[in-house]
This record gives sequence, structure tokens and C-alpha cells, in this order.
Amino acid sequence: MAGGQYNPLSETAVNRIHQAALAALSEIGLANAPASGIAAMTAVGAIMGTDGRIRFPAALIEDTIARANRSVTLCGRDPRHDLELSGSRVHYGTAGAAVHMVDVHTREYRESTVQDLHDAARIADQLDNIHFVQRPMVCRDIPDNREMDLNTVYACCAGTTKHVGTSFTEAAFARDAIEMLHVMAGGEDAWRARPFVSNSNCFVVPPMKFATESCEVMETCIRGGMPILLLSAGQAGATAPASIAGAIVQAVAECLAGLVYVNAIAPGHPAIFGTWPFVSDLRTGAMSGGSGEQALLTAGCAQMHRFYALPGGAAAGIADSKLPDMQAGWEQMCSNVMAGLSGLNMVYEAAGMHASLLGFCHESLILGDDLIGQALRCLKGIEVSEDSVSLDVIRATCLDGPGHYLGSDQTLALMQTDYVYPTLGDRTSPKEWIERDRPDLLTRATEMKERILSSRSAARFDALTDAEIRKRFAIHLPQ
Repeated sequence: MAGGQYNPLSETAVNRIHQAALAALSEIGLANAPASGIAAMTAVGAIMGTDGRIRFPAALIEDTIARANRSVTLCGRDPRHDLELSGSRVHYGTAGAAVHMVDVHTREYRESTVQDLHDAARIADQLDNIHFVQRPMVCRDIPDNREMDLNTVYACCAGTTKHVGTSFTEAAFARDAIEMLHVMAGGEDAWRARPFVSNSNCFVVPPMKFATESCEVMETCIRGGMPILLLSAGQAGATAPASIAGAIVQAVAECLAGLVYVNAIAPGHPAIFGTWPFVSDLRTGAMSGGSGEQALLTAGCAQMHRFYALPGGAAAGIADSKLPDMQAGWEQMCSNVMAGLSGLNMVYEAAGMHASLLGFCHESLILGDDLIGQALRCLKGIEVSEDSVSLDVIRATCLDGPGHYLGSDQTLALMQTDYVYPTLGDRTSPKEWIERDRPDLLTRATEMKERILSSRSAARFDALTDAEIRKRFAIHLPQ
């Protein structure tokens, strides 16, 4: 569904941010690029300074933007889940690196496991308004980083046939994962034709420094045919300027540098412009993902993506609240709606995230699907046409009809096209609510979770493929 109705930045402001980003790249540049990256970027026109910082002339940036891939398709294992990233088309999904699971009934936090991750993918697979599954939590029960990276890929792909996003600790682990993906896809050619996993890559350490190991991972993934999310995640007031405009400038500058990097290695490679600046609560310095400022940051970044006509993603839907309560509801809805209305192609972390990304909750993921359904209805907007202004319907109802619209043909038709109904949200009267034994939202979400998880994932691999994967890699999930 297309957004883009909301523009928090004026045309003058957009151009000022763009010019500031160009100045930051040409005058300040980025430090700590790996030797391979320096070689690739200087070969296309970047300038390596004697101070160890690589700078980017404005002409190089403009040329890269013009040549970059402007429409990216993120494939699902099932083609019906393919995502077209172009213009202001909006998709919502999970993301993050939570280290805890939220138990809504005991109100406790515990370390997340590979089984929790697999279950999250299985649940997301069944939710209509969750369009992709980027790894939302860390497998804390797998201490070996290589095994954790490989099991993250396996747990997600065995749980959903939607597009999956993940990260890798080292380049060697990314190579191993790509080998595993060849097995899942049925061969390298099949994988390269339809890569159903993308690399979420924190290629920078804000402010304005490349992350050497992540850049090496990125190069490996590019050569392996994997789409790249160029993720710049500065924190306003800490690792990015405290002003919302300044945080956007830095994120845009860092991602433009990343775009040069990607296209220097493989021109036109599918890359997502991942400006993910976060907000600090300046009273404490702690991250505040559920704030109005976060919603504005994300919406402003989405507008810059549209200015460049580049596929982009950013974070929304994060709750600072520790539980799926009223605070979580207002925090998640505010940024999710603004992200969608601003035309953000990929709305990451849109459901399930609590405690400023430290906790993930299966029930909250399910409730988030309802919430995002309402956000998508806001995106659809108001149709104004000869039929929808309803003058003939008003005339017939008031002059010749019953004086109400409950049974009109228009009402019955629009029930299924213009109105969205929550799956779990309760709209009954107090009397009916009591008659139904006072249904509780979290209890209903838990019941739905248990119903989904009571049967084996439909995304599981066939026996021969699974056996081949398990023979070559240490898979921790039970068969």
C-alpha cells in the first residue's frame, strides 16, 4: 500500500538536509574503512586523506544516486510474499536484537532462545499485516557466534516463507550461511535468482566511522548475491546530533557513503537506504524508541528516501514500555502510523519490541498485527468520487427511505472494502463483554499464539534438504 501523504519536512528543509549531508561527506568524511573498501571507493572517485578519513566529492554522491538501483524486490521463499520496494510502497515487519523475552503472565524477562526466535517466525508467518521477518532477537542459548549466526538463519527460514533479514558477526560466518542458503534454495543458481534472505548490516559506527568487520561482512554478502540493508543507527544526543534535523543529516550522510561503497563493488546491487537514527531521553541518556521525536525522525528519514527515489527503511513501532499495555499501544501506533503515512518502504521493528529494543514479546507481535492493520487503513486514505460523496444515497435515504443507512447497498458493499476489523481488539458493549465472561486482550493473544504453535511450521524444509543442512551445520532446533 502506498504512503507519502505526510511530509514533516518542507521542500526547503529537504534541500538543506541534502546539502548538509553532501558537505559532511566532502569535508568530514568517514574513518576506519577497511583496505578493501578504500580500494573500491577510491577507484570510483572517493579521496583518502592523510588523516585516515575517506571523503566523497558531491559529484560522486550525485552520480552514485543516479546509478543506484531504484527498485528492489525482496523475495520470499514463497513468491506470493515478494516485496516490491519502490516509490512510497509501505511494508511492515519485525527487526531488532532483543536479548530478553517478555512473559506477559509472570511479568518477567528471561534470556531469548533459538526456539523463541523460531516461534516468532512461525507466528509472523501467519499474520497478514507482518510482511517480512527480520531477526527480532538474539539466540542467547548459543554462545558460539558462528553457530548462533547459522542457527538464526535456519530458525527464521524454517519458521516462515516470508522474506528474512539477519546479520552476521564475521565475514567467514556469512560465507557459511550463504552455503546453507544454497542448500535451502536448491542450488547456488536458484539462490541467486531469488535471494530470500537479506543482510542487515551496521556498516558504520556513528558518528561517521566505518565498522571494519561489518564492512567485510557486507562485501562477502554482496559477492554472494544477498541484498544489503545499509543500517546507520546513531542515537540523537549521544552518537548523533541532538537536533532531529542534525540526526537525519548524519544518517543520510552515512548511508550515502554506504551507497557509494556498495555500488563501487557491484553497481546496481540491491541496497536499502537504512537511516535508523534513534532518540535519547536527554534526562538520562537512555534510548527512547517510543517517543514522538522517534516518530518524527523516522518520518523525516522516509521523506529523504523519497527525495532520493531510493528504496529505504527505518525503525518504528518500538515501545519503551516493558509490557504490552496502554503505554506500548500509544508508542507503537504513533510511530507506525507516521512511518506509513510518510511512505517508508520498510518499517522495521514494527511489532513485538519492548524496553527500547531489549525485550521481545510473542503476544505483542500478535497484537501488533491488529495495530498495523489500523495503520494500513490510515494509509489507504479517503476516496472522494462521485459515488463516495454519496449524494444519491443521502437523497434516497432521507426522502424515500428508512432514514438510516444500516441496510443500504452502499453500506453492505463498503463493509468489506473500506472498513478494517481487528482480529483480537474488542468492540463489544459493556453488557455483551460481561456476557462473554470479560474477554482479556492478552489472554486472547496467548490463545492465538498457542493455536499457531500447536502445529508444525509449514515453512519447514523437506526431509532430504533438512538432513543435508543438519549434516553440514550444527543445528540446535529439534527436528
